[in-house]
Amino acid sequence: MPEAQTIVIGAGVGGLACAIDLAAQGVAVHVLERASAPGGKMRMLRAGGADGDAGPTVFTLRSVFEDLFASAGVRLKDRLTLTPLDVLARHAWADGSQLDLYADRARSADAIGRFAGQAAARGYLSFCERAKRVHDVLERDFMRAPRPSPLGLVRAIGWRGALTLLRNSPFRSLWSALRDDFPDPRLRQLFARYATYVGSSPFACPATLMLIAHVEQEGVWSVEGGMGALARALGELAQAPGACIQTGADVVRIDLRDGTACGVTLADGTFLGADAVVCNADAAALAAGCFGREIAARTRSLASPHRSLSAHTWTLRGDVHGFGLLRHNVFFSRDYQAEFAAIFGQGRAPDEPTVYVCAQDRADAPRPRGAGPERLLVLANAPADGDMQSHDSGTTTRVGRAVQEVLKRCGAEIELDHPTATATGPAEFGRLFPATGGALYGRASHGAMASFDRPGTATPIPGLYLAGGSAHPGAGVPMTALSGRLAAAAVRARLDSIARSRATAMPGGMRTAGATTAGSESS
Repeated sequence: MPEAQTIVIGAGVGGLACAIDLAAQGVAVHVLERASAPGGKMRMLRAGGADGDAGPTVFTLRSVFEDLFASAGVRLKDRLTLTPLDVLARHAWADGSQLDLYADRARSADAIGRFAGQAAARGYLSFCERAKRVHDVLERDFMRAPRPSPLGLVRAIGWRGALTLLRNSPFRSLWSALRDDFPDPRLRQLFARYATYVGSSPFACPATLMLIAHVEQEGVWSVEGGMGALARALGELAQAPGACIQTGADVVRIDLRDGTACGVTLADGTFLGADAVVCNADAAALAAGCFGREIAARTRSLASPHRSLSAHTWTLRGDVHGFGLLRHNVFFSRDYQAEFAAIFGQGRAPDEPTVYVCAQDRADAPRPRGAGPERLLVLANAPADGDMQSHDSGTTTRVGRAVQEVLKRCGAEIELDHPTATATGPAEFGRLFPATGGALYGRASHGAMASFDRPGTATPIPGLYLAGGSAHPGAGVPMTALSGRLAAAAVRARLDSIARSRATAMPGGMRTAGATTAGSESS
């Protein structure tokens, strides 16, 4: 196949994974990133002289990245130092109770038995089996496959797979299904929290999302250098065979010729031609007109009123008092239902949020006393209303006080107004990721058919494809990487088709990609 050019808009995980696959296959790829560095939501901020993760912090599904690196002829372990965590997370409640969840299932069952009784331990083991069955049915024929219809999925998984899903409550909410195994409301909170990994409410998302619990139990790793090191490794892997990553490049229009994507125009007026364009932005950005009016008119079906969660976050380098943090820590609110009713029902930050703290200088054991300041990411879920309500320092202060109250009830003290702290809320996330209002996971996964409502790789415009957490198979770092690989496969199929057509039309000499002229989108 002659060299053909693909433009990827956005150097997030999905865009980089797409570029890696295409570049490894000899396709000329040009990645355009508006920010100053690759990574997208997997960004880092400097605090107290040290860089810390300010986005995703949990590395799971290692096999996804081993496969991606192997496709480029590289071993993951040669590019990244990964350390498995024995403790998946430490959980705390206002009543003073604490529970560590382990990578080892037997250890977790023992801890749960001591925490809530042997019936709870048996319920946990039953839940693990249910989560594994759901994962095993969907892993190949849904998560790693182009987005199927409900009927197409049933055909792919067969009647046994369909029966497995039906037996595991696909039409109930995750919260409702958890009642079967966990009478203790604290344990329901713990395992319902996995809904937030895809930006959703456990009271509205389908029970099939219990598979996330199995994914995490399969292994959680810390990445030396933080998740930003993963972003850098992905960028290097894409560039090694020749992909170009251009930062500070703001794409203002996707150009069309005869209704087909033919390139992009940058903010400085530069036109770059291509045979295929992959958009690694939120699908909502296409429908909102961020890439031109004609694109918006033809992609209205990609818009969704059901935004996923946003967040209020604080990145800092400070001290923690009164609580033995591990790497991943969760401090639960006293009324989980009220928390999500506020976010999704009332469109406001909850009065008492659940709080996540990532202590990036720790692993499976508390740090010694007097070890000094450490890198922290503190997060509380919020509605994605950054483009609809006024967000100012007063909002951040109010949410920060609520966060500190939750931490204090659980025995922890963290100074959020620390001199090194950077606060980020829905408005800031909305500016970073246009047309989202700060939603960090695309559309919310609410309702039994939510997974089928998420956009697939193809768009209504020929030659224009989607990658990223707003597209199939969904949000989360490994899922986003899979979306990029699905986009690469779709692009490669298109380029092969173009090459065959050009060979037929010009048997004496085929032109190379990138020789296209400016498109004629009306905007």
